[in-house]
Amino acid sequence: MKTLDAYECEGQISLMDDSGNIKQLLPGSMPTLETRAEANESVDREKRYAQITEILGKYREASAKQIAVIMHAKGLIPTSERNFTAPRLTELCQKGIVEPCGKKRCIYTCKTVTVYRLRDLKTVEG
Repeated sequence: MKTLDAYECEGQISLMDDSGNIKQLLPGSMPTLETRAEANESVDREKRYAQITEILGKYREASAKQIAVIMHAKGLIPTSERNFTAPRLTELCQKGIVEPCGKKRCIYTCKTVTVYRLRDLKTVEG
């Protein structure tokens, strides 16, 4: 196996495109921005919002990771990775549907995490 020392670097990266052609990229170019945007557009936000609000309605308060674990157990997402829920929680907060209500130590990561709950829209509106 070659070590990194054996490879020459001329300031370009070679990638293969969908057609099998080699494409040269300059340092700093980000093909991940394209794939990230494509993945972001493929998410059915309304469906995910409904799933998250249903879980928060049942459990009252939960972290992004806890919601992801529940969703994974129900077969709604392929893994229990919090990145399936955290962006949608941020969006739901911006819409005024969900709010952060505290912090706690995550049982999965042992890190301090934000806990979310549904906002009481009756008291906000009336």
